[in-house]
Amino acid sequence: MALIIYILYKGVQIYSGLLIIYALLSWFPGAYDSTFGRLIARICEPYLSLFDRLNLRIGMVGFNVMIAIIVLNLAASGLGRILQAIMY
Repeated sequence: MALIIYILYKGVQIYSGLLIIYALLSWFPGAYDSTFGRLIARICEPYLSLFDRLNLRIGMVGFNVMIAIIVLNLAASGLGRILQAIMY
């Protein structure tokens, strides 16, 4: 069971890193049009689309990615605690 929790946390770390890379790609013109940019967008956009309705934009700055990472980490932490409670 500890292995499952470890894999869960590692998966969340990797996906959080991908979300950060996705956000950083917005700083470079045409980055989303590259092969790497399309791959990252294909992985990240389905999850980020859940936060598009919340209108988390202030001026030209969008906070969708930051809120998505926070929600992802909170969900993983809660699931990890539930799994630990089941385990012991």
